[in-house]
Amino acid sequence: MSRINTNVQSLIAQRVLGQNNKSLNTALTRLSTGLRINRGKDDPAGLIASENLKAEITSLNSAVSNAERADQVVNIAEGGLQEVSGLLEELQGLLVSSANTAGLSQAEKEANQDQIDSILGTVDRLASSTNFQGIKLLNGNFDYTTTNVSGGVTDFSINGAKFDGASQDVDVVVTNSAQQGTLFLSFGGAALDFSAGSSFTLEVSGSLGSREVSFTSGNTLAQVAASINTFSDVTGAIATVSGTGISIQSEAYGSREFVSVKTGGDATVVGDGVYAVDAADTNTTTGSATTFANATNPVRDEGQNVDGTINGIAAVGDGNSLSVNTDFLNVDITLDTTGTINSQTLGGGTAFTINGGGADFQLGSNVSIGDKVSIGVGDVATRKLGTAALGFLDELGSGQAFNVVDGNDLNTAQRIVDEAIEQVSSTRGRLGAFQKNVVGATIRSLGVAVENSAAANSLIVDADFASETASLTRNQILSSAAQNTLSLANQQPQAALQLLG
Repeated sequence: MSRINTNVQSLIAQRVLGQNNKSLNTALTRLSTGLRINRGKDDPAGLIASENLKAEITSLNSAVSNAERADQVVNIAEGGLQEVSGLLEELQGLLVSSANTAGLSQAEKEANQDQIDSILGTVDRLASSTNFQGIKLLNGNFDYTTTNVSGGVTDFSINGAKFDGASQDVDVVVTNSAQQGTLFLSFGGAALDFSAGSSFTLEVSGSLGSREVSFTSGNTLAQVAASINTFSDVTGAIATVSGTGISIQSEAYGSREFVSVKTGGDATVVGDGVYAVDAADTNTTTGSATTFANATNPVRDEGQNVDGTINGIAAVGDGNSLSVNTDFLNVDITLDTTGTINSQTLGGGTAFTINGGGADFQLGSNVSIGDKVSIGVGDVATRKLGTAALGFLDELGSGQAFNVVDGNDLNTAQRIVDEAIEQVSSTRGRLGAFQKNVVGATIRSLGVAVENSAAANSLIVDADFASETASLTRNQILSSAAQNTLSLANQQPQAALQLLG
């Protein structure tokens, strides 16, 4: 059958040639771009998945940059703190040197005080000048702001806090009271009573050390207590007259504190002996007394740490202090013994309210509280290093309470410096842990996440060159064959002309 107006074979050849050319163009596009998906029509679902993965990769790379920036910020803060630590160590040496009063002239004391003043000024200067791109790091700029501090809170530090909203209450509940090591020596009267010529000794020990004191019959309880208290700085124990006896307690609270009493001599002392004291009530004795004659082996009582919760989280007790360390809240709180919230009374309330502050670092790909890390860096100025109970570092300056020129209380001055060294060291350790365990681990984790996300995206969008090359060769051959076939199909209607002669 021969037709001229409609050449079906030519139409078929044209359609097949168009398809082959389209496939050829697709293969050429993929090989030239290296991508399997160049337009939405190539794979709509794959395009959506790829765009999401690319957005995630971009966010992850930004998070890596944030973590590296955080590491640099902490490095600068650590550098400043390291210098402060060195200065405090030098200050410690100057105090020890200045305590040698019999071997120092007034001029030497004044020279030491000049050095102390210089150190204090340098510490303040480092606190105010250590910065990252103009952002002050050690002047309290990254400390947390608080309000509504309870009267029972003597000291607190906020090392980290994350919360939604404008503020966060920090609630403390005391579930077990803090106690001192306590013993009660019952003498049955206002003075010691034993036969003349006999001797009676007490060896009193505490967490700092021990001393032995001797007494004669007729010594009043007040004299006995005063003798024991003469060595309180050495033993860490204090004595008070209580009725017809003497209460001996550790100066501090907590499980590391204790008092121990050991008797000696040949006296037969009138009185019940040494009582232990009920842990829940320092005024109530418990059990039977160990007679003075049987107390030649030490009678000992240990203190007890406060126990409780902070915002519903079981806290770690240390003396009168409670602390928690979680991803959302890291605080240390020291309580007094009489305030609204105190270490002696079960129950609690709001210790303080955090209103903001801290150094926030975005270390995850999602802008959310879960991917944010917050850390507090307190003010290391001399007026802030120390405690309210002891005093602060600036009180070692000329004309202040603990200056060395006037021969003031150098023991307390040294304890203030010890506390300042502890505070700076603790901050350095916390920042170091943040760098190593938070920033370092985050960078490694994010790096792996970037690799895996890129690999997943590659599987979706990248062209398989082996497959596309094979497809290109196939489509080239088919396209050439279709062109030849079209040529033959177009020549076929000419055969109808032969029928016209």
